[in-house]
Amino acid sequence: MHRYLVEFIGTFFLVFTIGMSVIKPGIGDFAPLAIGSVLMVMVYAGGHISNGAYNPAVTIALWMRGRVAKLDVPGYIAAQVLAAIVAAVVALYLKGNPEVPAGDLKVVPSLIAEFLGTFALCWVVSNTATAKATAGNSNYGLAIGFTVMAMAYAVGSISGGAFNPAVAVGITVMHVVKGANLWIHLVADFAGGVAAAFAFRALSTADRQA
Repeated sequence: MHRYLVEFIGTFFLVFTIGMSVIKPGIGDFAPLAIGSVLMVMVYAGGHISNGAYNPAVTIALWMRGRVAKLDVPGYIAAQVLAAIVAAVVALYLKGNPEVPAGDLKVVPSLIAEFLGTFALCWVVSNTATAKATAGNSNYGLAIGFTVMAMAYAVGSISGGAFNPAVAVGITVMHVVKGANLWIHLVADFAGGVAAAFAFRALSTADRQA
């Protein structure tokens, strides 16, 4: 239960920061910086308890990596999605329940952008936070947060920059993107996480049997 609560807390503050940064009056071009920063500090805060996934796609990648127990996967994902919904509701309330014009996404570009962004995130998590060769490093949180920040700047205007199925649920609740587009994030994000896990297993020789 402690692990699930940590996942709830970390995901809550990630989605809450997204809502407060993006919903007008937001912070414009600084939003990815705030989002990457809060993910970084939450990874440092909770990584030693729950691995600091805060993302169902990362959870799947960590399970494939052997760092999350199979029995914990449903609990992690449930905690993350519930936290995203609660955070979205709180952010909307604090913003005065504004009428947010939901953005529409182009399917193919958004699938590609979300897949690449999630792949990059899960690849970095695997190599900085779980690899034998980088065990004990103190830069994993910074690397993870900066990856989300970089990908949000790179492709956020194309797909909304979720790279996280729980975040996708949150931004759908906040009407940042249309509910009809939620499947794009779910398919691309989970696919990106699975692909990154396979790539890590194939390319990290020392960890292949870990």
